[in-house]
Formats: sequence, C-alpha cells, structure tokens
Amino acid sequence: MRSHDPHLPEAIAACRLCAGDFAATATAHVPRPVVWFRPGARLLVAGQAPGARVHASGRPFTDPSGDRLRDWLGLSGDAFYDRARVAIVPMAFCFPGYDEKGADLPPPARCGATWHARVMRALGPVALTVLVGGHAHRWHLGAAACKGGVTATVARWRDLGPGVFPLPHPSWRNTAWLKRNPWFAEELLPVLRRRVAEVMHDDRDDSA
Repeated sequence: MRSHDPHLPEAIAACRLCAGDFAATATAHVPRPVVWFRPGARLLVAGQAPGARVHASGRPFTDPSGDRLRDWLGLSGDAFYDRARVAIVPMAFCFPGYDEKGADLPPPARCGATWHARVMRALGPVALTVLVGGHAHRWHLGAAACKGGVTATVARWRDLGPGVFPLPHPSWRNTAWLKRNPWFAEELLPVLRRRVAEVMHDDRDDSA
C-alpha cells in the first residue's frame, strides 16, 4: 500500500544532514541529493550512491556505470529516465566523496536510515525491483540473506525472481568480476531483459 507523502521529493532535495561529512572529504563538496522517483513506478532500480559525474549532472547514472546498467536492463535512455515507469532510489541520494585511494566512499548510513523506508512507502508495490550492489542487497533482502557477499547473492537470482533481481554494481571496477562469472551475462541477463520488457510494456492501470 502506498502512503501519501507529496512533499517527500522536495524534503530529500533540501536535505543537508551530511554537509559536515562532505566538507571534510577530499572533494569538500556540498550536498546535492539526486531525487528520481515518482509514486506509481513499475520498475525500481535500487542502487548505492551517486558518483561525481552524477553529482555534477543531477541525473542518476549519467556515467559509464549507467551505460552498462542500461545495457543490462535492455533499456534506452528515454525509457530509463521515464519517472512514470522507473524509480531510481539509491541507498544514499548524495555523492559521498572519495577515500584516500580515489574510490567512492560508501553511502552514508544516515541517509538510508532517514529516507529509504519513507521512499519505499511512498512508492508502494512495484512489479520489479533491481538491486544494484551489496548495499542495496543488504537493505532490501536483509543482512542474513547476503552473508555470502555479492557473488553468492547474485548467484541466487533464480530464487528471488521474477520480482527481484540482485546485480553487481555496473562499475568498471567489476569488469574482472564479470569475466570470472560468465553465467551472469549468459544466464541472468537474458531473463532480466525479458522481465524488464514485460514490466515496462504492461499497460494495465497502475493508479490504484
């Protein structure tokens, strides 16, 4: 059941809970929540946190990871960014900054604790949830279900479908993972693309 929370996107966009933490990172950036959802969406893409390019653009997945993710889903850019059908809800809405090695810091836990459950209630039931990366796996599936790590969780995809598909993060850093696990492209992705196509082209009334 969906909850009526009409001012939720504006409240997230105005959030500055992590301003002090971000100011202390190497990028010393200010919060810029990237909000991309609308109640009634059919497909939920639950990710980790925006990267630097998304922080600059204000649109989720406007980077090579997004190109790879859209290929995995079999979606064009226009379809992927259609908020009437696709909700993109990361575990943190802001770019968290870089660590000392230049890698993205993990999503701040306070963001998920503050907003994620509220967003899920506002969205209501969705036909398909795509979980991108370990942080999303653990929140949506529970830590106990993800004890084996990302590989074990993704390998269980048949047990979770057709309503949920766990994916690795589409970052270039996971290219080696994809080579070590050819079953992902050979077995999971064709089923995922068919399911996405079904959900995206379901013309039944979703307004209830």
